[in-house]
Amino acid sequence: MRLILIRHGQTPSNVRNLLDTAVPGPGLTDLGRRQALAIPAALAWLDGTDPLAALYVSNQTRAQLTAAPLAAALGLEPRIRSGLREISAGGLEMQGDLQSIGAYLEVVRDWIQGKPEIRMPGADTGNDVLARFDAVVREAELASGGGTVAMVSHGAMIRTWSACRAGNLDPEHPENYALSNTGIVVLEGSTTALPGKAGSGTSASRAAGGTGGGAANGRGRDRTWEVVSWQSQPAGGLALADTTADGPTDDSDADGFAHGPSATTASGPAAGPAAGSAAGPAAGVRLEQPGLRRNASD
Repeated sequence: MRLILIRHGQTPSNVRNLLDTAVPGPGLTDLGRRQALAIPAALAWLDGTDPLAALYVSNQTRAQLTAAPLAAALGLEPRIRSGLREISAGGLEMQGDLQSIGAYLEVVRDWIQGKPEIRMPGADTGNDVLARFDAVVREAELASGGGTVAMVSHGAMIRTWSACRAGNLDPEHPENYALSNTGIVVLEGSTTALPGKAGSGTSASRAAGGTGGGAANGRGRDRTWEVVSWQSQPAGGLALADTTADGPTDDSDADGFAHGPSATTASGPAAGPAAGSAAGPAAGVRLEQPGLRRNASD
């Protein structure tokens, strides 16, 4: 199955630097609407992608507004699923101070690095969050017959699920995988391990440091996907980026997503590893415009 994950367009809460995760949540800014309009053309340029079999969308307003131009362009009826919603901030909801943002993102980083049993204060555990997203992916895979499906979701949700399920992302360096509003992540794989290979991990997980028993962090049985393309910048390119309104992670260096200088290029894939980590991206991941600093939630 080919799975295309798209982050929603810019919201007023992104501009205000808030942890805004509740349902239904805010709509889009004018820039966010323009970012959404650029998505159909951006998907048309993706290499090796068949026509979409279905379009799944979070039950939050910003995701549905972002998906609308794509749905209209392709004649698809969006399938709204609550499992694609953003990771709840719980007791930190609508906070914008550095301590609150750091606390939220520290829990998310713990999940990515193999401790999904930890609970977000006043909200869910990582296991809860991953399970609900897994359920939607599983539904889509079965309904599409393993075809190509797009899902419009949220920043922290997309990065967390991808880092926990893709064998070729390095969970020790999530700072290499920033995701702007309407950034696009393309994965290939399945919701279950291949027959006879359960627990063996993907070839990419082994390339990233795993062994025949799974990835280096012991989660090989769950990492049955591979990221084939990670576009950090907005679907419409840098012309639709707003570096003055990036949201929480632009103000917090404790987030585990955005560290160090940008490694963006004027066009096309960057020539080397993303800045901010000596390790660079894991083998086999094509990073397009890596290093853009973007908020990890909402």
